[in-house]
Amino acid sequence: MSICDKSAIVGIANTEFSKNSGRSELQLAAEAVRDALKDAGLSPADVDGMTTFTLDNTDEIELARAVGIGDLTFYSRVPHGGGAATGLVHQAVMAVASGMAECVVCYRALNGRSGHRYSSGVSGPLLTADAIHWGWYTPYGLMTPASWVAMYSQRYMHLTTDCQDAMFEIAQAQRDYAVRNPAAFFYEQPFSREDYDQAKKIVSPLKLLDCCQESDGGSAVIITTAERARDLRHTPVAIKGVGQAAAANMESMTSFYRPEIAAIPSMDIAAREAYQQSGLSAADIDAAVIYDAFTPIVLWQLESWGFCEPYTAPQFVLDGAFRPDGRLPTNTHGGQLSEAYIHGVNGVVEAAKLVRGDSVNQPAKTVDHVLVTSGVGVPTGGALLGKL
Repeated sequence: MSICDKSAIVGIANTEFSKNSGRSELQLAAEAVRDALKDAGLSPADVDGMTTFTLDNTDEIELARAVGIGDLTFYSRVPHGGGAATGLVHQAVMAVASGMAECVVCYRALNGRSGHRYSSGVSGPLLTADAIHWGWYTPYGLMTPASWVAMYSQRYMHLTTDCQDAMFEIAQAQRDYAVRNPAAFFYEQPFSREDYDQAKKIVSPLKLLDCCQESDGGSAVIITTAERARDLRHTPVAIKGVGQAAAANMESMTSFYRPEIAAIPSMDIAAREAYQQSGLSAADIDAAVIYDAFTPIVLWQLESWGFCEPYTAPQFVLDGAFRPDGRLPTNTHGGQLSEAYIHGVNGVVEAAKLVRGDSVNQPAKTVDHVLVTSGVGVPTGGALLGKL
């Protein structure tokens, strides 16, 4: 059964983004869901499904009671941190397309700066399956997401040219979008190449401006049937295809024993699945929201989704592809680097805005199809959105 055009995003919302929200994660989630339902022109009583991250601290039933949602016939959680961003869409689409639910709320809320800080890595009394394999790396200082991604990045830089320049271009292009986005944490705060070069070193080759923020905030997306979507407030944003994958011999963030670590086979598989479902190809994609926990991972994803050949993404970016008049305007909200880090769900919100035509940085060209991806280094995925 094809899922193409069987469901659509009809409501989207973000809370404000900050470093200290001053309220609980439950309240952030409730505000985002309330506003997304209002955006759709739906009421809490219309919702019969919910999906979120395994890492989210807000239980579905507590959020449902807080917002006024009634009976639920579907609920699920997606693991692997940022790899779950489009996994929420994946779960909601399957529920709607199969008839298990008619209206599904996808949400993520976190106090990622004032509460648990996601940059802290694996320090602390962890005893999990992931901690077993991390135990081989932590004695050598590989304890944080930045350190793990740095390993892949060094290998990728060895195989490419101009990678550091491309990393700067990604960071600055996204900051330039954020400068024009009043909702972004770095609104009206540009930076120069000198600022980038002199920024604090995190772990080579990553500098401070190569790394995403730690943010407080919440995001929510409402997905329902295509039939119902046509009668609601906004232009429906159809889900054309959505892929999810965990490639063989997968480890969480540290799959360092594969034949080649400067590649992301899980994203390759997810891209193939989504393209097959949709009948689209890279040539059909007009804009993108690419998961940007760190600048180098954006480059690898461009290759996975077929925008350029392996190890040529730096030149693709340096040719101005991400800019408003470029081949692939990307992370037009500022991304996780410069808008906020809501584990990529604010990226799903932005992708829907691009299709609807109401992004604050809407490209001048017609945007019919948009790619949005999840985090890499973990089991991951991506979705292709378009007009219904």
